[in-house]
Amino acid sequence: MSPAAMMLRRFCCFSTAVSPSTSSSSSAPTAKKKPLVFLGSPQVSATVLDALFNASSSPDSPFEVAAIVTQPPARRNRGKKIMPSPVAQYALDRGFSPELILTPERAGEESFLYTLRELNPDICITAAYGNILPSKFLKIPPLGTVNIHPSLLPLYRGAAPVQRAIQDGVKESGVSLAFTVRALDAGPVIASQRWEVDNRIKAPDLLDLLFSEGSKLLIRELPSLLDGSAQAKAKPQDETKATLAPKITPEESWLCFNEEAVALHNKVSGPFFPELDRVE
Repeated sequence: MSPAAMMLRRFCCFSTAVSPSTSSSSSAPTAKKKPLVFLGSPQVSATVLDALFNASSSPDSPFEVAAIVTQPPARRNRGKKIMPSPVAQYALDRGFSPELILTPERAGEESFLYTLRELNPDICITAAYGNILPSKFLKIPPLGTVNIHPSLLPLYRGAAPVQRAIQDGVKESGVSLAFTVRALDAGPVIASQRWEVDNRIKAPDLLDLLFSEGSKLLIRELPSLLDGSAQAKAKPQDETKATLAPKITPEESWLCFNEEAVALHNKVSGPFFPELDRVE
């Protein structure tokens, strides 16, 4: 049995005995917090999770992080040891129950969807999860699934928005909060934050910065997300302005010195190399 299947199995057994909202006893009744499920995988996603943990720890917080969904353990770093995703490791370091960390190979697995329905989340938040969410998933949370995307949608939809934006030499970028639909990064935009791009910045640094700003944007918009008013104010994207940001390919890592210096600078700053693609 794979580590992902074992973790999912452990969660199913655990969830029948205790839920995250009832695991601690209290003598006084408290208002039921809305369950939120977070989906993310790389280190930049941990920034968002940290903001959610901090916000949910407030006594008057209207929500709790009921579960975390992330990529399965994989071989990482030079030692090639099998390790949890950065988000999973961060959650464990924060004392989050390993039984509430779900690692399906695919988000469309029936066993995973069954567990998600049992959790009954009001809302799901995604940040660089790296897995396609099927319609069956999107129908589960009544308040929808909201994604933090590091571009000013509808610009740079796809897996490498920051890398592609720097490649194009943009002077302005940003981060968007948008509802997730089946079409790639095409859902209604709830809010966005613009950011001026310094031509000396590297993609990993800009990516960190945009997810940090996206975390603040998410926390600011959470009240409207949780009371449902965000669905009314979200604006459809202008499809005529949409551009794509596909994953960097190995062939694109070559430098051609017949190109202009600015183009070479932007290509290297991207970084324009697949192994450094941190958005996925």
